Amino acid sequence: MEKVSRFLSIILLITFAIGCKKAENSEPNPDFLNSKDSMVTTAQIKKALTEKGFEIFDYVDPKTGDTILMQQYFIAFLKKGPVRSQNKEEADSLQTLHLNHLTRMYELGYADISGPFGDDGEIRGITIYNTPSLAIADSLAHLDPMVQSGRLRIEIHPWWAAKGFPLR
Repeated sequence: MEKVSRFLSIILLITFAIGCKKAENSEPNPDFLNSKDSMVTTAQIKKALTEKGFEIFDYVDPKTGDTILMQQYFIAFLKKGPVRSQNKEEADSLQTLHLNHLTRMYELGYADISGPFGDDGEIRGITIYNTPSLAIADSLAHLDPMVQSGRLRIEIHPWWAAKGFPLR
């Protein structure tokens, strides 16, 4: 029960920090290609993404007639690593550093979403990286103190998603 309570506290803290950061940066930021801003056209977003090296394509939704812009992201699966012998104090410290790393990736615009899985399986969580290449996403993922310590290891896959569609 203590683990569940601690886990929920961490999730609430991350959610609060992300919410505060979003509120703090509420004005449009062209660097992050805010497609919800009605003043930004799909053509402008496509041009900016292409100039920054992102892989994209678009198609017309037959139901709505809307142009759907797809972008390649990279999902990092955080898996159990070979070194899991840290004592509680070391593991707690690594967890704090890990959360700091993920928060920084989010704040810098490199990661769009991160989170742990709710079971005790091999895959511990995911981070979706918003970078132009697998090499950049891989480098950023390997900066994670949990990965550097060997407690976690990374497996990354390209993933396509439509720009501007929220999770529901």
